[in-house]
Amino acid sequence: MTRRIRARPPYLRTVSMKSTWSEFGSYPFSLPLFKEGDFRLNFERQVTIIVGENGVGKSTLLEGIAVLAGFDDAGGGNGYRPVDHSIAMERSGGILAASLVGGWLPKTAAGWFFKAETFFSVARYLDQAARESHEIGPDFLSYSHGEGFLRFFQERCRRRGVFILDEPESALSPRRQVELLRILREAELGGEAQFIIATHSPIIMAYPNAQLLHMSNKGLSEIDYRSTDHFLFMSEFLSDPESFLNEKLRKET
Repeated sequence: MTRRIRARPPYLRTVSMKSTWSEFGSYPFSLPLFKEGDFRLNFERQVTIIVGENGVGKSTLLEGIAVLAGFDDAGGGNGYRPVDHSIAMERSGGILAASLVGGWLPKTAAGWFFKAETFFSVARYLDQAARESHEIGPDFLSYSHGEGFLRFFQERCRRRGVFILDEPESALSPRRQVELLRILREAELGGEAQFIIATHSPIIMAYPNAQLLHMSNKGLSEIDYRSTDHFLFMSEFLSDPESFLNEKLRKET
């Protein structure tokens, strides 16, 4: 009897732009990342972390990848279509995903798209589903905001699949961010999960052996976390907080 070998992540190996796509005049295709029409992103490791300033397209890219993977662009898992996400929330993932092609090895529908801004509606849905099925659920909403985040990561991210996390640090203290990295390390060593993360946190950027990519108006490029604007900015502050703030808060004359 031949023993079946289970493929290891990354499952999603590439994301690229369809060569036949022509609607590049409006958002999100007007973003510098996509406007040339030759966008391609290779996932080379189990954990890929994307950094960059606000407005360059990190969240939009993650939304597009999430929809490409079969998730809702407002957050959730495959087949989960929330009814109580804010209809006012900007959701460009579906538009972008229609122009993207994914290279999988193998294709998997398992995983989750985590968005901090919709966490409570997702948590409410999961808690309610557990109660209706008379199961002992995670009861995410009984925790504080940050503790609920961590409970969610502990419960979901140890499974097999592709996990897309958009700014998971938003409700986490620095100490809790390190706990998140412990969860990532456990999942990574388990060899079942692929992570694609967008963050502003220098702590998360420093996760060992991650593929760290800097997104700017020039596109995506590999970077060492010590060279990111986020790390340099915080290093400057920590070296002399008083002088740093005096300089930054000084009114221009």
